[in-house]
Amino acid sequence: MNSFRQKLTRWMYGRYGADQLSRVFLGLAIAFLVLHLITRQGVFYFAGMLLLFYGMYRSFSKNIAKMSAQNQKYLTWRYQNAVKVNNAKKHWAQRKEYRFYKCPGCRQKVRVPRGRGKIAITCPKCRTEFVKKS
Repeated sequence: MNSFRQKLTRWMYGRYGADQLSRVFLGLAIAFLVLHLITRQGVFYFAGMLLLFYGMYRSFSKNIAKMSAQNQKYLTWRYQNAVKVNNAKKHWAQRKEYRFYKCPGCRQKVRVPRGRGKIAITCPKCRTEFVKKS
C-alpha cells in the first residue's frame, strides 16, 4: 500500500490538485447523477458526467496558473455574493428604523433615520445634496 501511495504522489507531482472550484464541480456532478437516478432524464446524466470529467481534468491539470486564476475568479464571485446577502440581511433587519437611498451622483447607498419628514441628504462620498422623505 505504501508503494502505491508513493507512485501516486510522484504521478501527482506538478499537477494542480483539488481546489474549491473542482469540489463544487464534483458536488454538482454527484447531484446531477442522483437526479438522473430519480428522474431517468438523460440530460441530468450528460450534465453530471460533463461536470465530473471537467472537475477531474482541473484536478489533474498541469496548467497551474490557469486553474489557479479560475479558482480565484470563483472565490471572488462567491465572496461578492456573500457580501450582497449579508448587506440584504442588514437592510432587512434595519428596515423599521432607517430608510436607504442611492445617491443620484455616485450611486452610493445612504442610510437615513425614518420619521424625520423631508430632509436634505448629503452623500458622504461625493458631497452631492438631494432631498428625500424619510
